[in-house]
Amino acid sequence: MDSPLWIYLIGFSAQFFYTGRSIIQWYLTEKKGRIESPSLFWIFSIIGSSILFYYGWLRNDVSILLGEYLSYYIYIWNIRAKGLYECVPKFIPIVQALIPLALIPVVISGWGSFAADFLHNNMIPLWLILLGVAGQIVYKTRFIVQWLYCVKRGESLLPLLFWYFALVGGLLIIAYGIIRHDWVLVIGQVGIIPTIRNIMIGLRKNED
Repeated sequence: MDSPLWIYLIGFSAQFFYTGRSIIQWYLTEKKGRIESPSLFWIFSIIGSSILFYYGWLRNDVSILLGEYLSYYIYIWNIRAKGLYECVPKFIPIVQALIPLALIPVVISGWGSFAADFLHNNMIPLWLILLGVAGQIVYKTRFIVQWLYCVKRGESLLPLLFWYFALVGGLLIIAYGIIRHDWVLVIGQVGIIPTIRNIMIGLRKNED
């Protein structure tokens, strides 16, 4: 279950961006007294997702790969909704959209080895894989919920339900990370603190 140090460093670099987005969002939420959805939250999200996807590949961890696929394009939607792509060359969003798609032929062409490495990994029992996948699905479903909520309103927001999914999914990922000795995932869930705080602020705002 353990990996070379350099692989963990890649994972921690991804969590640096994920933790950074949480701190920025938390700071602005506390400052304004309402749940905020800052642009840097989404910029850091797509950077962290790209790095963590690579980390999951190196770790032979299908739960991480699945989790990043579930949220990657929603990050792109939020960045677009914020109008941020208007400030960068047009090829950047195109490249971002094509990167995950470009990996699909690679997986299909080498499906046999992919299945052996990811789905039938003797180092990871099936129940643990299912726990990790469940955690990632719950955790990343928050972005699907967020996207559905925001499409109707035409703007990028972070609704209260987003944080409930984040809390439950985060706890599952912590359990999975501890059992698998993946401290990148465990430490990465430091964002559970701002998650709880956002729930408290959101509930208080609903009472006003």
